[in-house]
Amino acid sequence: MLPFLLPLLCFVLGCALQLQQRELFSTWIYSAFSLVAGVFIAGTAIKFIVNPDALRSSMRRLHAAAGLLILCLAAAILGFAQTGWRAAIYGDDALDARLEGVDIRITGVVAAMPQRDESGIRFRLDVESAQLLQEGKAVAVQLPPRIQLSWYRSLPRLSEDAALVPFAELNSGSGHIKAGERWQMVARLKAPHGNLNPYGFDYELWLWEQGIAATGYVRATPREALRGDGPVKLGDTWQHPLEATRQKVRDAIFEKVSSPQLAGVIAALAVGDQAAIDRADWDVYRATGVAHLMSISGLHITMFAWGAALLIGGLWRRNMRLTTVFPAQHAALIGGVLLATAYAAFAGWGVPAQRTIWMLCAAAVLKLSGKQWPWPLVWLLVLALIVALDPWALLSAGFWLSFVAVGILFATDAGRGSEQQQGIWSRLKNMLREQWVITLALTPLSLLLFNQVSVVGLLANALAIPWVTLVITPLAMLGVIAPPIWDAAALCVQALGMLLGWLAQVPFATVSVASSAGFLPAIALFGAILLVLRLPWAMRFTGAVMILPMLLVSPPRPAQGEFALLGADIGQGNAILVQTANHSLLYDAGPRFSRESDAGQRTLVPLLRALDEKLDVLMISHRDADHIGGAAAVLKMQPQAQLISSIEEGNDLQQIRKAERCIAGQKWNWDGINFEILHPQTADYDFQQKPNAMSCVLRISNGRHTVLLVGDLEAAQEQRLVSENAALQADLLLMPHHGSKTSSTPQFLDAVKPGIALIQAGYRNRFQHPVPEVMARYQERGIRTIASPMCGAASWQSAEPKTVRCQRETHKRYWHHRLP
Repeated sequence: MLPFLLPLLCFVLGCALQLQQRELFSTWIYSAFSLVAGVFIAGTAIKFIVNPDALRSSMRRLHAAAGLLILCLAAAILGFAQTGWRAAIYGDDALDARLEGVDIRITGVVAAMPQRDESGIRFRLDVESAQLLQEGKAVAVQLPPRIQLSWYRSLPRLSEDAALVPFAELNSGSGHIKAGERWQMVARLKAPHGNLNPYGFDYELWLWEQGIAATGYVRATPREALRGDGPVKLGDTWQHPLEATRQKVRDAIFEKVSSPQLAGVIAALAVGDQAAIDRADWDVYRATGVAHLMSISGLHITMFAWGAALLIGGLWRRNMRLTTVFPAQHAALIGGVLLATAYAAFAGWGVPAQRTIWMLCAAAVLKLSGKQWPWPLVWLLVLALIVALDPWALLSAGFWLSFVAVGILFATDAGRGSEQQQGIWSRLKNMLREQWVITLALTPLSLLLFNQVSVVGLLANALAIPWVTLVITPLAMLGVIAPPIWDAAALCVQALGMLLGWLAQVPFATVSVASSAGFLPAIALFGAILLVLRLPWAMRFTGAVMILPMLLVSPPRPAQGEFALLGADIGQGNAILVQTANHSLLYDAGPRFSRESDAGQRTLVPLLRALDEKLDVLMISHRDADHIGGAAAVLKMQPQAQLISSIEEGNDLQQIRKAERCIAGQKWNWDGINFEILHPQTADYDFQQKPNAMSCVLRISNGRHTVLLVGDLEAAQEQRLVSENAALQADLLLMPHHGSKTSSTPQFLDAVKPGIALIQAGYRNRFQHPVPEVMARYQERGIRTIASPMCGAASWQSAEPKTVRCQRETHKRYWHHRLP
């Protein structure tokens, strides 16, 4: 078995190694590597087909020779080269930088089920033709084959101070777009660009894996309508019929079920639309450890295959002619796998679904052929197959959770019951043991991937697995045939939600730990596997000890008398984490993106959890949406944090935590680091001012090096600080108002004299921050500027005051957007 296992493993490792490349090689290099490795492996395969006995005897010799090593090396090179070749081919379809931000008339077919939210609709488009609209002319241009567009019902236009401004309804047609339709529309595109933070979601990787090489938005304003360039449906096509069917079913669910919240869960289980689940529900599911059930999981597909096989077998046996032609048990096996495959495809064909289908196919082939392969070979063969089809799946959490869970069940023999154990209590005991084994063994992996694990997960899963798998999911699927059944499914979802909500409120329902690096997670995972295997208790105890270092690790912090800053990459907004030896402060909490999403929930909460950070203070400079947007999520996660801000008494955030006003003259000292608020004055609260004018200005210094955080301070307030002879000189300055023309006056810059200016602004933001005239002032004074679109998250330490570490450089990968 070893001569087959090792090459498969090396192939996967070769694919994984290629994913670490910072830059791609040229296509011909990957082609040459693939050719050499492929010829060697093909020769070995042909030799096996022609003379299996000769190969077996040679394989026995390989154990003591270099042949096995060469075969493994060839498999690794093939995995590396074929992944790199595909990446290089895909990279050739990148959007031309000259086509960013200009009007382009695009004709294409809607390629997937559109996603809706309160602002409009988001969909994928397979491009058929494109024309650049410039100076009254239409010039044909080449676009990437697949793009992602947003079509806003009401454009979320932001004012100069980034507060949301109501905008008239533009075009109700955005609600009627369907998969498989051909449309013509004018859009503005940009290269795939996402926020890049430590321990954060890699949006650019996700777009790469989905084959999306550009994003943008539809131009559906009255101006386009007047000149005849408004979005126009050109007709229906036969393309993407599965996506069109999924969309019809999802829309029918939302039409039938009165509660959108309950309908979203049913849609996720019926058609795999996880985006339909409400954010609050996801929070509960994650806290109780049942999030894996709210998608089409391997368990759902296995149960579906089992039910389909029973049905087909029963019908087949009713026809004597069919049974004489083909055995009923074989027909049931093949039919069950085929119907399960159709179900998995209908549900979106995610990694857990793929893994289950290929496992079922392997089991079916072995059973039909009368052979029995060792489980490690089947497991690794399916893993290698999925990696060959989608190498970038190796970077997804779902891939590892799915395959490690199945591997552990195989290894512990937990999935097999004794043939004599047919009683219901024996089966229940076996099921509970399976859940216990999976929960315990996957705890280190969950902590590595998510930095938290649910303490109530075992109980929640024991109740939710049979309820979701045997009741809710079948009802959701039967509703496709008889829609009234969806009402019953909604009642079942509601009952489950009440129970899970109660479990989520239990104190210490979840446990969080700091993110671990190096070999600690692998050691902990190996220890967890030892703990659940049927081994002597001494070895199990050793496994438990191996888990401890991962649980006790603490991230490095600044030394006494030093401090560090992390400027999170949150788009158009501010969010700065300040750390001393034993204390932490978060200055601003980034923007709100929509009703369901903000920088706190999307970026800051995962970041703080990964750092095991307990905030002492959350300081919100002022009330604008790009500074206060994520504050509610942060405060919910950090109940001990004090809120300091200039927000008014009636602000909604005051209902979550009462804010202490930031007033010039406030001072405190943490671990030898002085914190001082320089603005606003007490009198500024006595009359109404622009929110920007009330920005809390924070000076941080250890006596040798200083940082100045100024929010959206504008020229008048800058001049006042200069005239008051405030202690403004700093090594690092947070660029006022993201580089707006209203700020960064020459007098202010001359007073601060920063060596580095940090710009937190969105990529291609609508305000064009930082504006060229402001950038010129910094360049004239020799001030180094660090902008978040080019840098990602920026790290600075007082111990190295001239060094800024950029996430886009330290964690650079070939799929990341490269800005000029």
